[in-house]
Amino acid sequence: MDGRRRLTDWPMRRGSTGGKIQTETLPIGAVKTRTEGNPDPKHVSTSYAERQNLNLRMHTRRFTRLTNAFSKKVENHAHSVALFAMYYNFVRIHKTLRTTPAMAAGVTDRLWEIGDVVDVLEAWESAS
Repeated sequence: MDGRRRLTDWPMRRGSTGGKIQTETLPIGAVKTRTEGNPDPKHVSTSYAERQNLNLRMHTRRFTRLTNAFSKKVENHAHSVALFAMYYNFVRIHKTLRTTPAMAAGVTDRLWEIGDVVDVLEAWESAS
């Protein structure tokens, strides 16, 4: 897996309001460093991670406070994220790929259904 990290330096200055630190609106600069593999510099962006976070938040309402589905236990929260990841990668057809990410990556050769995800979960539970 290819990985790359982008570090952004933000200028800091002391404000006149009680000595609080305020941040300027524009960054000084950014340094992109390779962290793993051989990533394509054209595709190094935080947009991909931010979009994934948005998809997770919009699909899984557990990340939104003040809802009935708010997770009180961290185990339930982790299971919810795992189910979303399975659905997102194996069941949901993406418009840009016209298939699932798992099929595009060659992990599976067929479109999964929710029943297939449940079967995998039950097999995992019986093995534990």
